Amino acid sequence: MTIQEIKNRFAIIGGSASLDRAIEIAKQVAPTDLTVLITGESGTGKEVFPQIIHHLSARKHGQYIAVNCGAIPEGTIDSELFGHEKGSFTGAYEARKGYFEVANGGTIFLDEVAEMPLATQARLLRVLESGEFIKVGSSKVLKTDVRVVAATNVNIIQAIEKGKLREDLYYRLNTVPIIVPPLRDRKQDIFLLFRKFAADFSAKYRMPSIKLNTEAEQLLINYHWQGNVRQLKNITEQISVIEKQREINGEIIRGYLPQRSTSQLPMVINNTNHGGDFNERDLLYKVLFDMKKDLQDLKKIVVELIGNDNQEEQDFHPKNASLIKKLFHEVDSTEATIQLGFGDATKSHDSMEDQPEIIKTGFRSNVKKDNSADDVETEENLSLHEIEEDMIKKALIKHKGKRKNAAKELGISERTLYRKINEFDIK
Repeated sequence: MTIQEIKNRFAIIGGSASLDRAIEIAKQVAPTDLTVLITGESGTGKEVFPQIIHHLSARKHGQYIAVNCGAIPEGTIDSELFGHEKGSFTGAYEARKGYFEVANGGTIFLDEVAEMPLATQARLLRVLESGEFIKVGSSKVLKTDVRVVAATNVNIIQAIEKGKLREDLYYRLNTVPIIVPPLRDRKQDIFLLFRKFAADFSAKYRMPSIKLNTEAEQLLINYHWQGNVRQLKNITEQISVIEKQREINGEIIRGYLPQRSTSQLPMVINNTNHGGDFNERDLLYKVLFDMKKDLQDLKKIVVELIGNDNQEEQDFHPKNASLIKKLFHEVDSTEATIQLGFGDATKSHDSMEDQPEIIKTGFRSNVKKDNSADDVETEENLSLHEIEEDMIKKALIKHKGKRKNAAKELGISERTLYRKINEFDIK
């Protein structure tokens, strides 16, 4: 049977290379008894491939059972798959055969296999390896000859890492993998599918078939299709039933295509408290280290400016007062942010007295001159106190002792200025 004949028999629409490849693998593996794992996003049509495998195999006259593992409650899935004995649990009024017993000689399709409980996964692994299983409430080992085809739409590696899927079961199921491509990777098939669905709904609801103009067709083809073929089918049905106009333009199509939105909210990486506000402490350290880097960068700029201007240190401070004032402002602002997030909001944060040592670290340059060259050395651990005192004195002189104006010039509060005057014993 050719690929096109398979498409015709199972109503598969499309001619993309990735889709043809998946069908070709299903065709090749069908005559064997190998276990197959089908992966792909939700709505891509994974359920068609187990049917292809079953009907092209020697088991085509046996039972074909499709089981949605995610839809069966955890307390009853063992009974559903393996059966139970009478009285084995509350409500077990009679013995019951499970799917593996009923499908003996046939094929069983386990959809959403990653949603299966871990205990059931262990029992499934035994069936795959030896064909043996035990009913719930029984001690008798039974044998079954069943071809297993499984499918999932989750990320297998992530499911294994999170402990939701046994790694040994994955390797046992993944003997032959089949990957079903998403609709956005089959752009040439989108319009074909839409036209097929439109014709089907036209016949079903006894109304003229809808048609797309060029703009609408391009919108349809370029859309992301998060829900894949299932979403396309649903939207086609909505338009067929709701719209009175049979010629569909771009404006109408936009009304039916949900816009993808990306949240701009911050994401919580790990909200576990490891004893003592671990995350808050890490964030505080990061802020402080970033400030240290900024201070070091500023020191380099100051040294460079001194070297370029070839001025004495005392001439540099007035000329670059705005630069140093900006540094004071950033330190005060950072302190306010830290206290707002981690400290007592009622405490004053316009003082540098309670700052961590890393914040108090400032800069000072020593300029050495000789007859041959000018060498500028920058100390690694210097203090802002000398610069503070110098700037306060100059600001008071400039404003003739008016503390309010001097504080405004320095970018600090009048209360902080008063305390600094007493601290430095400025007359």
